Amino acid sequence: MSLPASNSFPAPGSKTELEEGSVLTPRFGPDGLITCVTTDAASGEILMVAHMNAEALARTIETGEAWYWSRSRSELWHKGATSGQIQTVREIRTDCDQDALLLKVQVAGDGGCCHTGRRSCFYRKVESANGEIRLIAD
Repeated sequence: MSLPASNSFPAPGSKTELEEGSVLTPRFGPDGLITCVTTDAASGEILMVAHMNAEALARTIETGEAWYWSRSRSELWHKGATSGQIQTVREIRTDCDQDALLLKVQVAGDGGCCHTGRRSCFYRKVESANGEIRLIAD
């Protein structure tokens, strides 16, 4: 895909074009962000959920490496730039109405993705017993 210098994407067209067409027209939210689920390309394991703005998505497409928008730091974030856990994109998918993305990646470095040092950000499960809700780490 060739993108203009401003990293803008075409505006969504009709419902049919959005759902069945061949043009990427991501529907960014009012905050300018789109949710991105990132999985391991080989195993399918969910590694993390993050957000992208138009620039992060454009850089991801252009470089083949994952870029995100950090909501807490309000800045563009090249995953792995400091940790070595670079995410090489093997595939990008969008959902039916183009308001969410799925990245399938290969992770470099130690293979981790979570800032806590774990492989996946989803390392705890929610359990409910005897009226009590708890988080249990794997």
